[in-house]
Amino acid sequence: LVLGPPIAWVMGELNHALVNLQTGSAVLRALVLGAMIAFDMGGPVNKTAFFFASGLITAPVPNYQVMGAVAAAICTPPLGMGLATLLSRRLWREEERESGYAALGMGMIGITEGAIPFAAADPLRVIPCIMLGSMTASVVAMLGSVGGHAPHGGPIVIFVADHKIMYAVAIIAGTVVTALAVNLVKKAS
Repeated sequence: LVLGPPIAWVMGELNHALVNLQTGSAVLRALVLGAMIAFDMGGPVNKTAFFFASGLITAPVPNYQVMGAVAAAICTPPLGMGLATLLSRRLWREEERESGYAALGMGMIGITEGAIPFAAADPLRVIPCIMLGSMTASVVAMLGSVGGHAPHGGPIVIFVADHKIMYAVAIIAGTVVTALAVNLVKKAS
């Protein structure tokens, strides 16, 4: 009763904004969708972007490219955080390195929530980095004309994606950007 109406209103407004972006730049749309997917890792902002993209799959005139961009963005936060713990092990505590293995597994099956332990422990450094990585993946997928035919994301859905190589490139690019960004930010502080 208390949280539901405001969250529903915010989700409605975000969906309205996404609908208005359909007539604009595909790159801008991809940037916004990628940022939304990573921002709260499975929360209402993420779900708004996801349901928007999923709805376009079954629209009278389907748009698979939006789901392709979202599908690539979904997995990059956990994959990027997992890769970060492998690339610079000394920056991460033992339990964070263990969470990195779990995040890699979750990312492979398109579960953005695998990045939550990292974001909960260090939101000011982690959230901007995972947003940057998801935005990268989303833009690469959009520019590569990746189409997503399943309402899900991550490497697990590569078999139902158009332009599979570009889909893989988008995921790899977003993952690497996330990992490098978060490790650079951690080293700098």
